[in-house]
Amino acid sequence: MKEIPLIDIVAVFWFLLCWRGYAFFAERMSTRRPSLLVSVNEFRVNWMRQMLGRDNRMMDASLVGNLLRSISFFASTTIFIVLGLFTLLKYREEASDILTAIPYTLPATPVLWEARVFLLMTIFVYAFFKYTWSLRQYNYVCAFIGAAPPANARNSHFEQYAQNGASLISNAARHFNFGLRGYYFGLAALSWFINAYAFMFATAWVVWILYRREFLSRALHYLDPAIFRYQE
Repeated sequence: MKEIPLIDIVAVFWFLLCWRGYAFFAERMSTRRPSLLVSVNEFRVNWMRQMLGRDNRMMDASLVGNLLRSISFFASTTIFIVLGLFTLLKYREEASDILTAIPYTLPATPVLWEARVFLLMTIFVYAFFKYTWSLRQYNYVCAFIGAAPPANARNSHFEQYAQNGASLISNAARHFNFGLRGYYFGLAALSWFINAYAFMFATAWVVWILYRREFLSRALHYLDPAIFRYQE
């Protein structure tokens, strides 16, 4: 541990506290003030209701297919990032020479360098697991839509079926959001290669960006679910 300065250890704890703290805050905050993720949930319920009312569900299958391709892209990209980080362990001296050209970059011991790389690897492995779990759930959505009862067989269970389908999609979207959040914090962790102070500042900046986009963005205003609160 002597090869890792105290300020770097503090920076890592600050990073973990911000990431976990923001996740906890966002979950609690969304129960009192809708976030982007929560606001779209009502659209997903209405999507499933519309799906059950359609005889031809090719459009719904196409929509799920688009979501699957998007998540597959992120999952495969994450694997390449992890492999690149493995390679970076071998070329520490070459990468250090490049980083020294950045102002305020402090030299790192081999142990500190490896700690930085392994932190990034951990973040992107976490993101990979979130993306693949989201991908699996969207595959279940495909089966869910394929097994949906025909539109002319409407009964008292239709609403519950729509609610269950929307919850399945919402949970898949939730884990995809966790993966994206990992990317944001992964970008903040890159600043640790400069110095610990830049790392802590970038972490706080990412928390602010996430909060603005999830709770204060224009997209949230445009996705006001009240437009779907109509009477039959």
